[in-house]
Amino acid sequence: LTKTTQTRLNTNSRVAVIGAGPSGLTSIKCCLDEMLEPTCFESSNDIGGLWRFKETPEPGKANIYQSVVINSSKEMMSYSDFPPPAELPNNMHHSEVMLYLRLYAQEFQLMQHIRFQTTVVSVRQRADFAVTGQWDVDTESAAGQRETHIFDAVLVCSGHYTQPHLPLSDFPGIEGFKGRYLHSWEYRNSKGLEGKRVLVIGTGNSGSDIAVDISRAAERVYLSTRRGAWVIGRVGLGGLPGDIVWSSRMQSMMRNLFPNWSTRAVENKLNEAFDHKLYGLKPKHR
Repeated sequence: LTKTTQTRLNTNSRVAVIGAGPSGLTSIKCCLDEMLEPTCFESSNDIGGLWRFKETPEPGKANIYQSVVINSSKEMMSYSDFPPPAELPNNMHHSEVMLYLRLYAQEFQLMQHIRFQTTVVSVRQRADFAVTGQWDVDTESAAGQRETHIFDAVLVCSGHYTQPHLPLSDFPGIEGFKGRYLHSWEYRNSKGLEGKRVLVIGTGNSGSDIAVDISRAAERVYLSTRRGAWVIGRVGLGGLPGDIVWSSRMQSMMRNLFPNWSTRAVENKLNEAFDHKLYGLKPKHR
């Protein structure tokens, strides 16, 4: 919502929501709370966005692998007005995240406001935008039918991580490599990597996660990092979720008042698990 249109939205104003992932779903709900009329356009045939696992990656859409478990605890990632069921684990598998999203959509009757298999191909200001604040939204159905809709506001909830970046030019000789190489976007599970020697490049969330997953099948897994990284577990002190243990108001205040001291204290705590320097993981900027 631009500042201009935000001041002009009245009850029953029409709002386009692009994408029915976690952000899109709560955007529909918030519009309904404000007595607006949302229409959500979802290019696939289901809700969930990133968290909907697909056996075969779909070009132009985010994809996850079979073993994905969310790094944020359910207490930290949940909608404020809809806590997850108590029986779900602190860190949910992608199938449990999808269950939670379905329960949310069911509770607030969001599905009736979603048009599935409808892709938004264009969003543009109308000729009288300066007066009306309205937008033209062009859509295309799976059958190829195109329509133009007029909306008073547009919420873009299409997410990211849809286009894999595979910089092969940075790896001289890759054209002569006889093994298999792929981006994490393509990875589903360790099938086909049994007994292989595998190099995983990058120690981000996906790289580290996939390295562990592959290690259960491969002969050996190497994890390569250019700058190092601090390794933080999902489980904190006393078995509580790590993001809750490290996210108190007191700690936030201490970080703001004493940033250098707080940084050293956190690094020392992380090194209690293992010495990052000893394993070549201490970030270069430290």
